[in-house]
Amino acid sequence: MSEPVPGAALPGPDGKLRCPWGLSTEDYLAYHDEEWGRPVHGDDALFERLSLEAFQSGLSWITILRRRETFRAAFSGFKIADVAAFTDTDRERLLADPGIIRNRAKVDATLANARVLAQWSPGELDALIWSFAPSAADRPVPKVLGDVAAITDESKALSKELKKRGLRFVGPTTAYALMQACGLVDDHLADCTARTTKKPRSRRS
Repeated sequence: MSEPVPGAALPGPDGKLRCPWGLSTEDYLAYHDEEWGRPVHGDDALFERLSLEAFQSGLSWITILRRRETFRAAFSGFKIADVAAFTDTDRERLLADPGIIRNRAKVDATLANARVLAQWSPGELDALIWSFAPSAADRPVPKVLGDVAAITDESKALSKELKKRGLRFVGPTTAYALMQACGLVDDHLADCTARTTKKPRSRRS
């Protein structure tokens, strides 16, 4: 019997192969199968993902995932117009909320980003982010976790453009995590069932 390849897809509870990280917790299993890598469109939906990826910086994604509903409640469903109207009282409320990540710089960045995006035209954030999606034909299919990049030329370019337009906490690593989560790239492993079974799922604004 051959030894398993480090970082290769592994069988889940149903016997189907999945990316190893998707099998570490039940929360990850559902997120991996139903959301990660599925196309997400809509300004508010993408603002939510961008904000949560920023909050994740330096932390495990599971920390954010398990608090996502609390984040949504705290940030008015991540509706850009609503968050842009938050006051100093709202800011203090957020910084006192144990259900989210009470990082002052990340909270301030989220509020500042909403105020910037509120000035954009409807659909502008969606169009901008998706304009950096690389051609799937030009990307090698990862076979093991070690084949998956943390930063790409496209994420560097997206990060640079977002920063140029006044957004904060949008470094190239955060930008690439956004691209992976929102389906701009498909980084499910070659043998992963989520790669071969395409069921686009998007949460629109």
